[in-house]
Amino acid sequence: MTLAAKKSTAALLALAVSAFAIGTTEFISVGLLPLIADDLHISESMAGLTVTLYALGVMAGAPILTSLAAGVPRKTLLLWIMVVFIAGNVLAAASGSVVLLLAARVLSAFAHGVFMSVGSTIAADLVPRDRRASAISTMFSGLTIATVTGVPLGTLLGQHLGWRAAFAAIAAVGIVAFAANLALVPSGLRGAARTKLRHQLPLLGNRRLLLAFSITALGYGGTFVVFTYLSPLLRDITGFGESSIALILLFYGIAIAIGNVVGGKAANKRPVPALLVMFALQAIVLLALNFAAPYRAAGLATVLLMGLLAFMNVPGLQLYVVMLAERYAKNAVDFASSLNIAAFNAGIAIGAFLGGIVVDRLGVAHTPWVGAVMVAAAVLLTAASLRLEKAEARSNNDRRTPATPASNSF
Repeated sequence: MTLAAKKSTAALLALAVSAFAIGTTEFISVGLLPLIADDLHISESMAGLTVTLYALGVMAGAPILTSLAAGVPRKTLLLWIMVVFIAGNVLAAASGSVVLLLAARVLSAFAHGVFMSVGSTIAADLVPRDRRASAISTMFSGLTIATVTGVPLGTLLGQHLGWRAAFAAIAAVGIVAFAANLALVPSGLRGAARTKLRHQLPLLGNRRLLLAFSITALGYGGTFVVFTYLSPLLRDITGFGESSIALILLFYGIAIAIGNVVGGKAANKRPVPALLVMFALQAIVLLALNFAAPYRAAGLATVLLMGLLAFMNVPGLQLYVVMLAERYAKNAVDFASSLNIAAFNAGIAIGAFLGGIVVDRLGVAHTPWVGAVMVAAAVLLTAASLRLEKAEARSNNDRRTPATPASNSF
């Protein structure tokens, strides 16, 4: 491995460490949901707002704050992001009411949004073009590792010491992430030019990008109809105890990590066809969970399959948006990346909110089929996007192919 490759790998690892810290706090509420509800004397659907409002905070903060921070040097920005992140989790650990807890979640979400949008473009710039999806996958592996270790360990910690102790531990992880950025991320990163409004507007009106953002929100968010309320589902419908649920979350995270790596490799060259297959399988598995959930063995197997597919689409979705932005709005690639991060979290917010409605009105057992419908909509939109890609490729080939001279007949 060359020196340049080693430096790139070190920078990607630093981004992954930060993503681990951020991913742990993003998904920790899934394991702590019943504990938060019991301690603060609120319903589980109200506790689910810790997921919904976090996602909304990322959705609003990613494009706006990324645009405002465009002139800040990348490494300086990464360090300040982690400072805000640490402050948000310290505030969550000190929360004595749901209002303060939700405010702390939104503060952490602002840091999340800027980090993920800027981090994705940094990761893509660190490697050759044919490895960009894998580089983004490496950065996002921090999120998947968080689901493997951070969420189940945080859940166990919360079960034994209280949910506030879990947020305090996440703040400590944030300090480690700050140190990793300080030590491993190079100072001479490509600067992000301040994106002018006239460069941003084409993104907001580009149908291809809007279609891609819609695919992200529906395809990624559909799983969160179920995942947000996975602990109550496993407890009340499948019949697992609290200690078993923490262990299941561990294996669920391992499945996510495997799926993330597979998804990155599958989407390196042709992301849209790969996404179509991923979403189709995801919809089928969610629908199957609707019937398998009451049975321990079948329910567990289906949940693990759901985990395998849950993050598999992330590298391909992010790469596809970067590719479209490079094609249609070269001066606003970072902003496009931030809008897709917003779309990811719009999907989480929609999925978590819709899941809360389903839990209150129909019961937690109905969340899987509702999530399947949401992902099925993404399948249809991805198929439409694939048709557009093929039509554009044919059009480009026709323009590049010179007219064939007519042959003389004798």
